[in-house]
Amino acid sequence: MKQPIWIPSQKQIDRSQMTKFMKYVNLSRHLSLKNYDDLYSWSIKEIPSFWESLWKFSEVKHSTPYSKVVDDTSKMPGAKWFTGAQLNYAENLLRFKDSKPAIMFKGENQNPRILTYHDLNEEVKKTAYALRNMGVIKGDRVAGFIPNMPEAVIAMLATASIGAIWSSSSPDFGIKGVLDRFAQIEPKVLFAADGYFYNGKRFNSLDKLEGILKALPSIENVVIVPYTRDQADISSIQNGIHYKDFLPAGIVPEINFEQLPFDHPLYIMYSSGTTGLPKSIVHGAGGTLIQHLKELCLHTDLTRDDTIIYFTTCGWMMWNWLVSSLAIGATIVLYDGSPFHPDSGAMWKMTQDLKITVFGTSAKFIASSQSIGEKPKKKYILNKLKTILSTGSPLIEENYDFVYENIKEDVQLSSISGGTDIISCFALGNPILPVYRGELQCRGLGMDVQSFDLDGNSVTNKKGELVCASAFPSMPVYFWNDPDGTKYQQAYFNTYPGVWHHGDYIMINDLGGVKIFGRSDATLNPGGVRIGTSEIYRVVENLPEIADSLVVGQKWGDDERVILFVKLTEDTSLHHEFIRKIKKTIRSECSPRHVPKKVIEIADIPYTINGKKVEIAVKKIIHGEDVPNRDALANPESLQFYQNLPDLQT
Repeated sequence: MKQPIWIPSQKQIDRSQMTKFMKYVNLSRHLSLKNYDDLYSWSIKEIPSFWESLWKFSEVKHSTPYSKVVDDTSKMPGAKWFTGAQLNYAENLLRFKDSKPAIMFKGENQNPRILTYHDLNEEVKKTAYALRNMGVIKGDRVAGFIPNMPEAVIAMLATASIGAIWSSSSPDFGIKGVLDRFAQIEPKVLFAADGYFYNGKRFNSLDKLEGILKALPSIENVVIVPYTRDQADISSIQNGIHYKDFLPAGIVPEINFEQLPFDHPLYIMYSSGTTGLPKSIVHGAGGTLIQHLKELCLHTDLTRDDTIIYFTTCGWMMWNWLVSSLAIGATIVLYDGSPFHPDSGAMWKMTQDLKITVFGTSAKFIASSQSIGEKPKKKYILNKLKTILSTGSPLIEENYDFVYENIKEDVQLSSISGGTDIISCFALGNPILPVYRGELQCRGLGMDVQSFDLDGNSVTNKKGELVCASAFPSMPVYFWNDPDGTKYQQAYFNTYPGVWHHGDYIMINDLGGVKIFGRSDATLNPGGVRIGTSEIYRVVENLPEIADSLVVGQKWGDDERVILFVKLTEDTSLHHEFIRKIKKTIRSECSPRHVPKKVIEIADIPYTINGKKVEIAVKKIIHGEDVPNRDALANPESLQFYQNLPDLQT
């Protein structure tokens, strides 16, 4: 029988907000739920009752009550949530106005900058006033081409207070990548920093900004935030204004939080865009708020006493998720720069110095820390750290071992998974459940997540497709420029009509734990047997000679063969004996079906800016197809290494 790698103490269970919520439900609903399995089962069988209980437990601020929680949970897409309710997302995040730190900002080689909740409210008040003076109204789009810094949060909250729609992109995106996104939504105002820092270098954003503005005629004002210099020359920036000149000088009235329907648009998010023009996904204020409150308060056990960071840019949904922590009253930490500068311990030193209690990162960061032999627990005092969150790609078993052996023994390691599509999670952590190697602890409350086989049957302890069989509040409101909903329908509902098909290859076990094997469209299929790519990565990347790897399927005759690309460590060569060792290890630890037909040395592995391996783009290249949108990649030049490889012709 498998053994957990971490178990919460009874004291932790009793004090958790998950337990408090379960007691609240039992009392208010006259139930006798005894454990998480009971609570989860109730939450997906009695969906309206669950979300109503969460609304009340979370004390969602609203001006007008709802008349109905949901009209039809089987209606996907199109279910209507909390009909009649009027609220404002920003008002919920600015409910605290005291002297407790709201934001701690740490840039590369810079001292932390702290804004209290009082400071944050004042800054949002001034920014909202200035935006209204610029003519921004409900439904307008306001965009950010900006690092992960306080002004990004301030601008977003000011935008949301008006009822305008916020959309942001990381400044390390190329001009085409930004235009592929912002040109679709035609923003009226753009917030941009003069530059950013990464790996000890300063990067100028203004030249790139000029190129962006030439193709964005909708932009009426560009607000330049100082970051890499005191006051940049912005004479070449059309309609540009310095941030200090943009803000009003005198006293301004209190924020007028526009009261809006539950599904009023809050954010426009984007799919990765590595295989086509990014989808512009519109998320509603109410759905985003209540889903994030659930995940942060209950599943992450976040309280006002916590300090939480997620290593992210403003272009990844984890930024939006992190910022919602303000509604809990926690302190959020924003970091701009490389996680390995000035050295591989930079994030752990910051965790120590800022007394971070919840540390969020990508699976790639954990794997990279493991590969370079980082041992944070020997160098830093991490006594305040209670939870580590990981997402972006599957966290393999050996990554769990690394965390507990080299970071902290008594920490809850929560692998979480969802996506931009739902601006939240399908499966995630749980403060009252044990942690098992390689598994996500549970499915999220109210999320009717199942694993379907190809015939649409729900399966347990077998690999299948991640689906959600009932509606949930954080589904996209719609896609931008998709008037008849065709793109929306095709994205999630064509495989299993009326059921959300997410595109992840998973297995749900008897205990409710979830294992993710990779993206469905990257799943290997040799001889008709489906194999998740993470199964191979787990084995291969545990070999000390291999720095990184990527595996794809190549069409070969009437079948598909497995191709493994390996990036080797220094002083390692891919000789015949080493290839035999790789194949033998995969065969013994996985199966004969997993063994690659070809093992090819490659100079680099392509990743998105958010740290996800780009298997589909490589698969297209080796089949002679074009990959037009490369600006979403952190290292687009790496794709050239996969073109016209002789080894793939035989």
